[in-house]
Amino acid sequence: MTLAKIKGITIRLYTKEQTGTDPFDRPVYKEAVVEVENVLVTPMSSADMVNELNLIGKTIAYELSIPKGDQHDWINARVDFFGETFTTVGYPEEMIEELVPLDWNKKVKVERNG
Repeated sequence: MTLAKIKGITIRLYTKEQTGTDPFDRPVYKEAVVEVENVLVTPMSSADMVNELNLIGKTIAYELSIPKGDQHDWINARVDFFGETFTTVGYPEEMIEELVPLDWNKKVKVERNG
């Protein structure tokens, strides 16, 4: 009997790249899409949703587990998966790569848009 390896899905992450500055010397950004592979998507339980709503005022739909080595900015980022658009909430929780036995060392919570 062989054990199946845990495998995540590919999600689309919208990142901001600075393209220059405006006449007031403020940065100007353009949005770029990056596909991030092997992301685990975990639905939040009803109790967790209520707790998050009470703590931060947002309804969290899923928690994403991000693969080791990922260097993208996940703060207030837009992501697409399951045919829907979500926005990350708060700061990612990051563990020390060497101490985590599986392929994921970062967790990010997302709320559904719309």
